[in-house]
Amino acid sequence: MVYTNPFGQGIMAITAPIQPSIGRLTTAAPLYSQIAERLTDRIKTGKLTPGARLPSERELSESLGVNRMTLRQALHLLETQGLLVRRQGAGTYVAEPVIERQAGKLFSFTRGIARRGYKPGGKIVRFEQHPVDEAAARNLKLRAGAAVYDLHRLRFIGEEPVMLERFIIPVNLFPGLEQHDLANHSMYEVMEKEYGVIVQQARQSLEPVIADKSTARWLGIRKGAPLMLERRVSFDRDDRPIEYGSDLYRGDRFRFVTEMASLEL
Repeated sequence: MVYTNPFGQGIMAITAPIQPSIGRLTTAAPLYSQIAERLTDRIKTGKLTPGARLPSERELSESLGVNRMTLRQALHLLETQGLLVRRQGAGTYVAEPVIERQAGKLFSFTRGIARRGYKPGGKIVRFEQHPVDEAAARNLKLRAGAAVYDLHRLRFIGEEPVMLERFIIPVNLFPGLEQHDLANHSMYEVMEKEYGVIVQQARQSLEPVIADKSTARWLGIRKGAPLMLERRVSFDRDDRPIEYGSDLYRGDRFRFVTEMASLEL
């Protein structure tokens, strides 16, 4: 999946004050680990709130009484744990709460995010019609050269970009799809209400990947940041494949969980 246009989004932030003292440091653990532990405690107790921007590295290192190298190690550790997020050109922020979703269930972003109390949003990145490629034809059981829609959509929680979606959909099943408001409505809802097609089940796979330069710009994250790639083929009630999709979720905003099952033999 390649996105060529940079994504720009205004960012409003409140700088979080850091008290000079972070508690007694010991020699039992590396200094950066102790600093990370103290900052973690402040995040979990609400002294540092989600969305708050941390002071600059210079201010933070001076207030904590450590050099910048040690501070950067601590901040990097918290970033890998999903507690902090660095935004290019904007600073380091306390991460928003991670959203959990069931890995074994179909997920409508619009409905799922709204149900969790957030405001979902979307922006069409690219929408075109072209002959199906070999991989999509195989998964959608289409003849070579059949026409498909190729839709790329950026998804938001509030004003924050959190996911990139791609749908490849047979034109013959959904004629005139471009006439509908796909930026602000669930694709599955449009399929059901406008075409009478209900998504019954899907075959999905999950794969951890990292953000390339273009994807990082769209999602407002650093290059190399962790993402979860979900590939999917969806089927209707007649077991007919109707969608071949791939979604890129920000690793700092989503966690995929599954119920315990019996041991695989």
